[in-house]
Amino acid sequence: MTAWMHQIDYELLIWINRSLANGVLDAVMPWWRDKLTWIPLYLFFLFLFIRSFGRRAWIAVLLLVMTAGTSDLVSSRIIKPAVARLRPCQNPEIREDIIVRIPCGPGWSFPSSHAANHFAVAVFLIGLFRSKKGRFFAPLLLFWAGSIAFGQVYVGVHYPSDVLAGALLGTLIGSLMAGLALFLLNRKLAP
Repeated sequence: MTAWMHQIDYELLIWINRSLANGVLDAVMPWWRDKLTWIPLYLFFLFLFIRSFGRRAWIAVLLLVMTAGTSDLVSSRIIKPAVARLRPCQNPEIREDIIVRIPCGPGWSFPSSHAANHFAVAVFLIGLFRSKKGRFFAPLLLFWAGSIAFGQVYVGVHYPSDVLAGALLGTLIGSLMAGLALFLLNRKLAP
């Protein structure tokens, strides 16, 4: 990254983390970006798969799990160690400039695995249910993934460029896996 890109990234971080600070977001965002918060939603996805695909629901479930797993593997185990960027909450040059609203954690910052994983799941679901009925859910799913990505910056554990890169990575993986899922779900299986 060039110096001006770092500066923009820093200024966006400060704007989101400090300038938008308020009691509601302080209370909601740490909870909102926690993966355990979304267990009921994941169970709803399971119900939706069973209702939509019947006996073939296991294919959608397996590929959804593979989508999230692939996204997490690529972001956490391949890209993060290669880039080795400190989280804002770990960076001694800016640590005092930000409000850290959750425990910082020991991992690297770039890209955001939260953003990658949630965008991968959202885009996978959008691709899987791309019918007219499914189009209604696309804005909701993108808002869900985007708000979780925003939350990562708000709580002080990621830079805006981390979540943008994570969103792009997740979108790519989610799209590819949705294509594979549609191919497998539409294929005639032997009796």
